[in-house]
Amino acid sequence: MQLFNLLKIIIVIYSILAPSILSSQPIAIKLNAEDRKDVLRIETYLNEIKSLRADFLQVSSSGEVATGTLLMLRPGRIRFEYDPPSPILLVADGVYLRYIDKELEQVTHLWLENTPVWFLVKEDIKLAGDIALTKLSRSPNVLAMTLTKSKEPEKGAITLIFSDKPLLLKKWIITDAQGIKTTITLNNSERAIEIDPLLFEFNGLTKIK
Repeated sequence: MQLFNLLKIIIVIYSILAPSILSSQPIAIKLNAEDRKDVLRIETYLNEIKSLRADFLQVSSSGEVATGTLLMLRPGRIRFEYDPPSPILLVADGVYLRYIDKELEQVTHLWLENTPVWFLVKEDIKLAGDIALTKLSRSPNVLAMTLTKSKEPEKGAITLIFSDKPLLLKKWIITDAQGIKTTITLNNSERAIEIDPLLFEFNGLTKIK
């Protein structure tokens, strides 16, 4: 259960405590012609994802491991359902991200925009303006980029990692204010599938699926 306590702490730090810890503004990198081409490809790819289902593997930098199923329905909705014996469910409905512990019957409500996953479910994803691109790297058939909020870097950083040719989102890494990293690796991804919108609604613990 340590992994899920850690995950909850990371999310709460981002949304509540981190503004008092971090104050520096992110330094957006300067893009050359090749960079701009890759950024445009990634923007197009991400905006084309209207629905997504994938199995995920979650690993923290402390070594804790968990698995589960990810559902995404853009804009605004994402669901992380962890495999047993974990009782944890994370659900975003476009406004809130809810951390639900079914075993303890506890729910933590957070503003979705104050969490790193907000970027993935924006209605119009652009790697500029309110988003600062602070790092872009390439290796054979791999692209990686690190993003923060331009005016609120204290809300957290997310690194997206793609395989290339064809472009495919493979994982993301969330880094908290104290350097703790949580990596989500996607497997068996399916796009453009039918997903029940009710899976992203929260009407009380008794109605959690």
